[in-house]
Amino acid sequence: MARLYRRTLREKKGAPPGTLVYTGEVNVKTHITVCEYDEHKAVESEITDPRDFQIYKDDPAVSWINVSGLGQVELVGRMGDCFGLHPLVLEDILNTDQRPKLEDYEKYIYIVFKNLTLDRTGQINYEQISLILGSDFLISFMEADNEILRSLRERIRGDRGRIRKMGPDYLAYCILDMVVDNYFAVLEQLGEQLEVLEERLLDVSQNPTARDIQKLKRGLLLMRKSIWPMREVVVKLERRESGLLRAGTEYFLRDLYDHTIQVVDTLETFRDMLSGLMDIYLSSMSNRLNVVMKTLTVITTIFMPLTFLAGLYGMNFHHMPELDWSYGYPAVLALMAGIGVSMYVMFKKRGWL
Repeated sequence: MARLYRRTLREKKGAPPGTLVYTGEVNVKTHITVCEYDEHKAVESEITDPRDFQIYKDDPAVSWINVSGLGQVELVGRMGDCFGLHPLVLEDILNTDQRPKLEDYEKYIYIVFKNLTLDRTGQINYEQISLILGSDFLISFMEADNEILRSLRERIRGDRGRIRKMGPDYLAYCILDMVVDNYFAVLEQLGEQLEVLEERLLDVSQNPTARDIQKLKRGLLLMRKSIWPMREVVVKLERRESGLLRAGTEYFLRDLYDHTIQVVDTLETFRDMLSGLMDIYLSSMSNRLNVVMKTLTVITTIFMPLTFLAGLYGMNFHHMPELDWSYGYPAVLALMAGIGVSMYVMFKKRGWL
Protein backbone atom coordinates (compact mmCIF):
# COMPACT_ATOMS: atom_id res chain seq x y z
CA MET A 1 0.00 0.00 0.00
CA ALA A 2 2.78 2.39 0.88
CA ARG A 3 4.45 1.49 -2.41
CA LEU A 4 1.28 2.43 -4.31
CA TYR A 5 1.11 5.73 -2.44
CA ARG A 6 4.72 6.59 -3.28
CA ARG A 7 4.16 5.65 -6.92
CA THR A 8 1.17 7.96 -7.28
CA LEU A 9 3.06 10.78 -5.63
CA ARG A 10 5.83 10.36 -8.22
CA GLU A 11 3.19 10.64 -10.94
CA LYS A 12 2.13 14.02 -9.53
CA LYS A 13 5.69 15.32 -9.36
CA GLY A 14 6.17 18.11 -11.88
CA ALA A 15 2.52 18.01 -13.01
CA PRO A 16 0.67 21.33 -13.40
CA PRO A 17 -1.76 22.41 -10.63
CA GLY A 18 -5.15 20.77 -10.93
CA THR A 19 -3.83 17.49 -12.36
CA LEU A 20 -6.14 14.72 -11.20
CA VAL A 21 -4.24 11.74 -9.77
CA TYR A 22 -5.71 9.51 -7.09
CA THR A 23 -3.14 8.97 -4.32
CA GLY A 24 -5.19 6.77 -2.00
CA GLU A 25 -4.39 3.23 -0.94
CA VAL A 26 -7.89 1.78 -1.41
CA ASN A 27 -8.36 1.58 -5.17
CA VAL A 28 -11.99 0.46 -5.57
CA LYS A 29 -14.51 1.09 -8.29
CA THR A 30 -16.41 4.35 -8.07
CA HIS A 31 -19.99 3.91 -6.86
CA ILE A 32 -22.36 6.91 -6.85
CA THR A 33 -25.67 7.03 -4.99
CA VAL A 34 -28.16 9.85 -4.66
CA CYS A 35 -30.58 10.47 -1.81
CA GLU A 36 -33.11 13.16 -2.71
CA TYR A 37 -35.36 14.19 0.15
CA ASP A 38 -37.56 16.88 1.59
CA GLU A 39 -40.06 17.05 4.42
CA HIS A 40 -42.53 14.74 2.65
CA LYS A 41 -40.47 12.13 0.82
CA ALA A 42 -37.05 10.52 0.38
CA VAL A 43 -35.97 8.87 -2.88
CA GLU A 44 -32.73 6.93 -3.36
CA SER A 45 -31.12 6.00 -6.67
CA GLU A 46 -27.80 5.19 -8.31
CA ILE A 47 -25.98 7.08 -11.05
CA THR A 48 -23.85 5.55 -13.78
CA ASP A 49 -24.02 8.29 -16.43
CA PRO A 50 -22.32 11.60 -15.47
CA ARG A 51 -24.93 13.52 -17.51
CA ASP A 52 -27.52 12.60 -14.89
CA PHE A 53 -25.84 14.93 -12.38
CA GLN A 54 -27.38 17.97 -14.02
CA ILE A 55 -30.92 17.17 -12.86
CA TYR A 56 -29.83 17.40 -9.21
CA LYS A 57 -27.95 20.66 -9.53
CA ASP A 58 -30.96 22.99 -9.38
CA ASP A 59 -33.50 20.67 -7.74
CA PRO A 60 -35.44 22.44 -4.93
CA ALA A 61 -35.27 19.29 -2.79
CA VAL A 62 -32.07 18.45 -0.90
CA SER A 63 -29.85 16.19 -3.00
CA TRP A 64 -27.19 14.17 -1.22
CA ILE A 65 -24.78 12.67 -3.74
CA ASN A 66 -22.35 10.20 -2.26
CA VAL A 67 -19.28 9.05 -4.21
CA SER A 68 -17.68 5.90 -2.75
CA GLY A 69 -14.36 4.92 -4.29
CA LEU A 70 -12.18 7.45 -6.08
CA GLY A 71 -10.34 5.11 -8.41
CA GLN A 72 -12.18 6.31 -11.55
CA VAL A 73 -10.56 9.70 -11.83
CA GLU A 74 -12.27 10.62 -15.12
CA LEU A 75 -15.72 10.11 -13.60
CA VAL A 76 -14.84 12.35 -10.66
CA GLY A 77 -13.54 14.96 -13.10
CA ARG A 78 -16.75 14.95 -15.18
CA MET A 79 -18.76 15.28 -12.00
CA GLY A 80 -16.68 18.32 -11.01
CA ASP A 81 -17.28 19.89 -14.41
CA CYS A 82 -21.04 19.42 -14.02
CA PHE A 83 -21.15 21.19 -10.65
CA GLY A 84 -18.53 23.81 -11.55
CA LEU A 85 -15.93 22.64 -9.02
CA HIS A 86 -12.51 24.26 -9.16
CA PRO A 87 -9.73 21.98 -10.51
CA LEU A 88 -7.74 22.51 -7.30
CA VAL A 89 -10.71 21.24 -5.29
CA LEU A 90 -10.87 18.09 -7.41
CA GLU A 91 -7.12 17.66 -6.99
CA ASP A 92 -7.49 17.91 -3.19
CA ILE A 93 -10.35 15.40 -3.22
CA LEU A 94 -8.21 12.82 -5.00
CA ASN A 95 -5.12 13.57 -2.90
CA THR A 96 -6.03 11.67 0.27
CA ASP A 97 -3.21 13.11 2.38
CA GLN A 98 -4.92 16.45 2.89
CA ARG A 99 -4.93 18.33 6.18
CA PRO A 100 -8.48 18.92 7.48
CA LYS A 101 -9.60 22.32 6.19
CA LEU A 102 -12.51 24.42 4.93
CA GLU A 103 -12.47 26.58 1.80
CA ASP A 104 -15.30 28.91 0.76
CA TYR A 105 -15.80 29.29 -3.01
CA GLU A 106 -18.96 31.47 -2.62
CA LYS A 107 -21.21 29.12 -4.60
CA TYR A 108 -20.11 26.12 -2.59
CA ILE A 109 -18.00 25.22 0.46
CA TYR A 110 -15.30 22.57 0.34
CA ILE A 111 -14.66 20.64 3.58
CA VAL A 112 -12.11 17.86 4.01
CA PHE A 113 -11.45 15.86 7.18
CA LYS A 114 -10.39 12.40 8.39
CA ASN A 115 -12.49 9.53 9.67
CA LEU A 116 -10.61 7.23 12.06
CA THR A 117 -11.19 3.57 12.85
CA LEU A 118 -9.30 1.06 14.97
CA ASP A 119 -8.83 -2.46 13.63
CA ARG A 120 -8.44 -5.66 15.65
CA THR A 121 -4.67 -5.32 15.83
CA GLY A 122 -4.94 -1.87 17.43
CA GLN A 123 -3.81 -0.08 14.27
CA ILE A 124 -5.48 3.27 13.53
CA ASN A 125 -6.84 3.49 9.96
CA TYR A 126 -7.47 6.83 8.29
CA GLU A 127 -10.02 7.60 5.61
CA GLN A 128 -10.39 10.99 3.99
CA ILE A 129 -13.88 12.40 3.54
CA SER A 130 -14.52 15.45 1.35
CA LEU A 131 -17.77 17.43 1.33
CA ILE A 132 -19.04 19.90 -1.26
CA LEU A 133 -21.82 21.96 0.32
CA GLY A 134 -24.05 23.87 -2.11
CA SER A 135 -27.29 25.79 -1.72
CA ASP A 136 -29.48 22.71 -2.24
CA PHE A 137 -27.06 19.80 -2.55
CA LEU A 138 -24.28 18.05 -0.68
CA ILE A 139 -21.66 15.88 -2.37
CA SER A 140 -19.59 13.53 -0.23
CA PHE A 141 -16.43 11.86 -1.56
CA MET A 142 -15.12 8.80 0.25
CA GLU A 143 -12.37 6.29 -0.43
CA ALA A 144 -14.76 3.41 0.30
CA ASP A 145 -18.29 2.84 1.54
CA ASN A 146 -18.58 3.71 5.22
CA GLU A 147 -20.82 2.41 7.98
CA ILE A 148 -21.35 5.95 9.29
CA LEU A 149 -23.15 7.08 6.13
CA ARG A 150 -25.27 3.94 6.09
CA SER A 151 -26.75 4.81 9.48
CA LEU A 152 -27.35 8.37 8.26
CA ARG A 153 -29.28 7.07 5.25
CA GLU A 154 -31.46 5.03 7.59
CA ARG A 155 -32.27 8.19 9.54
CA ILE A 156 -33.36 9.88 6.32
CA ARG A 157 -35.46 6.90 5.21
CA GLY A 158 -37.19 6.61 8.57
CA ASP A 159 -37.62 10.39 8.94
CA ARG A 160 -35.98 10.23 12.37
CA GLY A 161 -35.08 13.57 13.88
CA ARG A 162 -35.18 16.88 12.05
CA ILE A 163 -32.85 16.00 9.19
CA ARG A 164 -35.56 15.97 6.47
CA LYS A 165 -36.85 19.33 7.63
CA MET A 166 -33.44 20.99 7.39
CA GLY A 167 -31.16 21.90 4.50
CA PRO A 168 -27.90 20.42 3.18
CA ASP A 169 -25.90 22.42 5.75
CA TYR A 170 -27.53 20.38 8.50
CA LEU A 171 -26.73 17.22 6.59
CA ALA A 172 -23.08 18.28 6.48
CA TYR A 173 -23.25 18.90 10.23
CA CYS A 174 -24.67 15.38 10.77
CA ILE A 175 -21.76 13.80 8.88
CA LEU A 176 -19.23 15.87 10.84
CA ASP A 177 -20.97 15.05 14.11
CA MET A 178 -20.94 11.31 13.41
CA VAL A 179 -17.24 11.43 12.54
CA VAL A 180 -16.44 13.32 15.76
CA ASP A 181 -18.51 10.80 17.73
CA ASN A 182 -16.42 8.10 16.09
CA TYR A 183 -13.33 9.86 17.46
CA PHE A 184 -14.70 9.22 20.96
CA ALA A 185 -15.07 5.51 20.17
CA VAL A 186 -11.46 5.31 18.94
CA LEU A 187 -10.22 7.22 21.99
CA GLU A 188 -12.13 4.86 24.25
CA GLN A 189 -10.37 1.86 22.72
CA LEU A 190 -7.02 3.61 22.94
CA GLY A 191 -7.76 4.37 26.59
CA GLU A 192 -8.30 0.67 27.22
CA GLN A 193 -4.95 -0.09 25.58
CA LEU A 194 -3.38 2.56 27.80
CA GLU A 195 -4.83 0.93 30.93
CA VAL A 196 -3.51 -2.48 29.84
CA LEU A 197 -0.05 -0.99 29.31
CA GLU A 198 -0.19 0.62 32.74
CA GLU A 199 -1.16 -2.65 34.42
CA ARG A 200 1.59 -4.53 32.59
CA LEU A 201 4.07 -1.85 33.59
CA LEU A 202 3.23 -2.31 37.27
CA ASP A 203 3.42 -6.09 36.94
CA VAL A 204 7.07 -7.14 36.95
CA SER A 205 6.33 -10.46 35.24
CA GLN A 206 4.51 -8.78 32.31
CA ASN A 207 6.52 -5.65 31.76
CA PRO A 208 5.81 -4.16 28.28
CA THR A 209 8.54 -3.29 25.84
CA ALA A 210 9.42 0.20 24.68
CA ARG A 211 8.06 -0.75 21.24
CA ASP A 212 4.55 -1.28 22.66
CA ILE A 213 4.57 2.14 24.29
CA GLN A 214 6.08 3.84 21.25
CA LYS A 215 3.51 2.25 18.94
CA LEU A 216 0.62 3.69 20.95
CA LYS A 217 2.40 7.03 21.25
CA ARG A 218 2.86 7.22 17.47
CA GLY A 219 -0.83 6.40 16.96
CA LEU A 220 -1.85 9.25 19.26
CA LEU A 221 0.51 11.60 17.47
CA LEU A 222 -0.96 10.79 14.06
CA MET A 223 -4.46 11.06 15.51
CA ARG A 224 -3.64 14.50 16.89
CA LYS A 225 -2.51 15.56 13.42
CA SER A 226 -5.97 14.68 12.07
CA ILE A 227 -8.10 16.00 14.95
CA TRP A 228 -6.51 19.34 15.85
CA PRO A 229 -7.30 21.05 12.51
CA MET A 230 -10.94 19.99 12.90
CA ARG A 231 -11.35 22.80 15.41
CA GLU A 232 -10.59 25.36 12.74
CA VAL A 233 -13.09 23.74 10.36
CA VAL A 234 -15.90 23.79 12.93
CA VAL A 235 -15.08 27.36 14.03
CA LYS A 236 -15.32 28.63 10.45
CA LEU A 237 -18.66 26.90 10.00
CA GLU A 238 -19.96 28.24 13.30
CA ARG A 239 -19.21 31.84 12.33
CA ARG A 240 -21.68 31.56 9.42
CA GLU A 241 -19.56 33.75 7.15
CA SER A 242 -21.13 32.01 4.12
CA GLY A 243 -24.72 32.46 2.96
CA LEU A 244 -24.93 28.69 2.41
CA LEU A 245 -25.33 28.16 6.16
CA ARG A 246 -28.90 28.72 7.32
CA ALA A 247 -30.06 30.24 10.57
CA GLY A 248 -30.43 27.72 13.35
CA THR A 249 -27.58 25.47 12.25
CA GLU A 250 -25.06 27.44 14.30
CA TYR A 251 -26.49 26.00 17.53
CA PHE A 252 -25.67 22.49 16.38
CA LEU A 253 -22.26 23.59 15.14
CA ARG A 254 -21.57 25.14 18.53
CA ASP A 255 -22.31 21.80 20.17
CA LEU A 256 -20.06 20.10 17.60
CA TYR A 257 -17.27 22.50 18.52
CA ASP A 258 -17.63 21.55 22.19
CA HIS A 259 -17.35 17.88 21.27
CA THR A 260 -14.25 18.59 19.19
CA ILE A 261 -12.61 20.42 22.09
CA GLN A 262 -13.46 17.50 24.37
CA VAL A 263 -11.83 15.07 21.93
CA VAL A 264 -8.71 17.26 21.77
CA ASP A 265 -8.52 17.49 25.58
CA THR A 266 -8.89 13.71 25.94
CA LEU A 267 -6.22 13.17 23.31
CA GLU A 268 -3.81 15.51 25.08
CA THR A 269 -4.51 13.76 28.39
CA PHE A 270 -3.70 10.39 26.84
CA ARG A 271 -0.47 11.77 25.38
CA ASP A 272 0.58 13.10 28.79
CA MET A 273 -0.27 9.77 30.43
CA LEU A 274 1.67 7.89 27.77
CA SER A 275 4.69 10.15 28.26
CA GLY A 276 4.46 9.43 31.98
CA LEU A 277 4.31 5.70 31.27
CA MET A 278 7.43 5.96 29.12
CA ASP A 279 9.23 7.76 31.96
CA ILE A 280 8.10 5.08 34.41
CA TYR A 281 9.24 2.38 32.01
CA LEU A 282 12.70 3.92 31.62
CA SER A 283 12.95 4.42 35.40
CA SER A 284 11.95 0.81 36.08
CA MET A 285 14.52 -0.44 33.57
CA SER A 286 17.16 1.75 35.22
CA ASN A 287 16.15 0.48 38.67
CA ARG A 288 16.37 -3.11 37.49
CA LEU A 289 19.83 -2.45 36.13
CA ASN A 290 20.83 -0.83 39.43
CA VAL A 291 19.58 -3.85 41.38
CA VAL A 292 21.55 -6.21 39.16
CA MET A 293 24.66 -4.07 39.43
CA LYS A 294 24.29 -3.86 43.21
CA THR A 295 23.95 -7.63 43.50
CA LEU A 296 27.01 -8.21 41.32
CA THR A 297 28.97 -5.59 43.27
CA VAL A 298 28.14 -7.24 46.61
CA ILE A 299 29.12 -10.67 45.28
CA THR A 300 32.38 -9.25 43.92
CA THR A 301 33.11 -7.50 47.24
CA ILE A 302 32.56 -10.70 49.21
CA PHE A 303 34.84 -12.70 46.95
CA MET A 304 37.66 -10.12 46.88
CA PRO A 305 39.25 -11.13 50.25
CA LEU A 306 38.63 -14.78 49.42
CA THR A 307 40.41 -14.32 46.12
CA PHE A 308 43.25 -12.58 47.95
CA LEU A 309 43.70 -15.52 50.35
CA ALA A 310 43.52 -18.04 47.52
CA GLY A 311 46.11 -16.05 45.55
CA LEU A 312 48.33 -15.63 48.60
CA TYR A 313 48.60 -19.34 49.25
CA GLY A 314 48.90 -20.12 45.57
CA MET A 315 52.28 -18.37 45.18
CA ASN A 316 54.17 -21.67 45.99
CA PHE A 317 57.01 -20.14 48.00
CA HIS A 318 59.19 -22.67 49.89
CA HIS A 319 59.22 -20.82 53.23
CA MET A 320 55.49 -20.63 53.98
CA PRO A 321 54.95 -22.33 57.38
CA GLU A 322 51.19 -22.76 56.80
CA LEU A 323 51.89 -25.08 53.87
CA ASP A 324 53.50 -27.67 56.17
CA TRP A 325 50.82 -27.32 58.85
CA SER A 326 48.48 -30.31 58.92
CA TYR A 327 45.48 -28.07 59.72
CA GLY A 328 46.49 -25.34 57.29
CA TYR A 329 43.97 -26.23 54.56
CA PRO A 330 40.86 -26.49 56.83
CA ALA A 331 41.99 -23.37 58.71
CA VAL A 332 42.18 -21.30 55.53
CA LEU A 333 38.77 -22.64 54.41
CA ALA A 334 37.30 -21.73 57.80
CA LEU A 335 38.85 -18.26 57.58
CA MET A 336 37.45 -17.72 54.12
CA ALA A 337 34.00 -18.93 55.20
CA GLY A 338 34.07 -16.67 58.22
CA ILE A 339 35.04 -13.64 56.16
CA GLY A 340 32.27 -14.34 53.59
CA VAL A 341 29.55 -14.89 56.22
CA SER A 342 30.56 -11.85 58.26
CA MET A 343 30.54 -9.62 55.16
CA TYR A 344 27.15 -11.00 54.11
CA VAL A 345 25.71 -10.29 57.59
CA MET A 346 27.14 -6.76 57.52
CA PHE A 347 25.66 -6.03 54.09
CA LYS A 348 22.31 -7.43 55.20
CA LYS A 349 22.19 -5.20 58.30
CA ARG A 350 22.96 -2.13 56.23
CA GLY A 351 20.19 -2.95 53.75
CA TRP A 352 22.48 -3.45 50.80
CA LEU A 353 20.99 -6.87 50.12
